[in-house]
Amino acid sequence: MTINTSSNTPTADALNNELQALQAQHIELVNESMNHAGYFYGKESHFKLTIVSDAFEGKRLVARHQLVYALANSLLTSQGGQIHALAIHAYTPTEWQGQSPDSPLCAGQNKG
Repeated sequence: MTINTSSNTPTADALNNELQALQAQHIELVNESMNHAGYFYGKESHFKLTIVSDAFEGKRLVARHQLVYALANSLLTSQGGQIHALAIHAYTPTEWQGQSPDSPLCAGQNKG
């Protein structure tokens, strides 16, 4: 398994810990908070997740996202957590070819 994170912050670490339940072959979690309005050093509100797991086999995109959101639920702002936006790119091992698409804009508030 390969785990690449862009930070060693508490929210990213907690999300990575939750995602271990999917026994992923590849996880890349990038904190993209600095690209959004209201950013301050150490903010953990916007993430891009690229994850490859056998758990996604035979599942449509919505079901894959539901698996991830179920694990991340307590970390989302709607549940009192810090994560406002989570761009999920979920692949099976046979689909995975190293791709990691760009994240969508956050209500037009991107700085860059």
